[in-house]
Amino acid sequence: MKRQIIKYLLGSAIAFAAAISSLPAQTIVVSAAASLKEALADVNAAFSARNPGIAIDLNLAGSGALQQQIEQGAPVDVFISAATRQMDALNAKGLLLEGSVFDLLGNKVVLVGPPGATAPAGFAALADASVKHIAIGEPGSVPAGQYAQQIFAFYKITEAVKPKLIFAKDVRMVLTYAETGNVDAGVVYMTDAKQSGKVAILAEAPAGSHDPVVYPAAIIKTARQPAAAQTYLAFLKSTEAAELFTKRGFEILTKR
Repeated sequence: MKRQIIKYLLGSAIAFAAAISSLPAQTIVVSAAASLKEALADVNAAFSARNPGIAIDLNLAGSGALQQQIEQGAPVDVFISAATRQMDALNAKGLLLEGSVFDLLGNKVVLVGPPGATAPAGFAALADASVKHIAIGEPGSVPAGQYAQQIFAFYKITEAVKPKLIFAKDVRMVLTYAETGNVDAGVVYMTDAKQSGKVAILAEAPAGSHDPVVYPAAIIKTARQPAAAQTYLAFLKSTEAAELFTKRGFEILTKR
């Protein structure tokens, strides 16, 4: 009888342990700029290895589109934008957890074109008649598109390039247009161009030609998993995450 009881208790303990281990992990929704796709794949894998109890649901899109989703009440825990403009707008509306905003990464803006094709020699050359189509992100929602417009103004070619512009929903679509030769040139981030391997980098935007490219991160005030989100942000600031971001070509702005 005792043996049967012991077997029963042991079996119950094993079943309980198995049930606990199969419970769903806490899930945090991370909405991030599309240009962070590969870098966050690396970082999230490293985070998950250290935090198996926290799952990550990654939502990638243009920063402006993500901002609108958050404003409309989308269930987001962490937001990483490709510009301060979107983050500042959310902060002004009281939608961010106080004290959680910080500048995470920096990047550069470059002009790219299809490899092997006759390409413009630089940004100023985009005004030439030989250049027919230029892809940029939709300026209203894509920071890279806003930077592109600033660069055009810097070179005084805004009016000359206006009829040539092809607008994309995010910077990755701009990259695709350039990779496939559907445009003569596109304006993307340096990290995108290096990640692609299918485009030629024609020019790098000089300092002062556009606002600094800064990727801020923050926790949304209505986060469903605020503690897990805090753990995630702490990891983004870690040396391990910094090394992974650096390998993808990003500049580290977070002080350690």
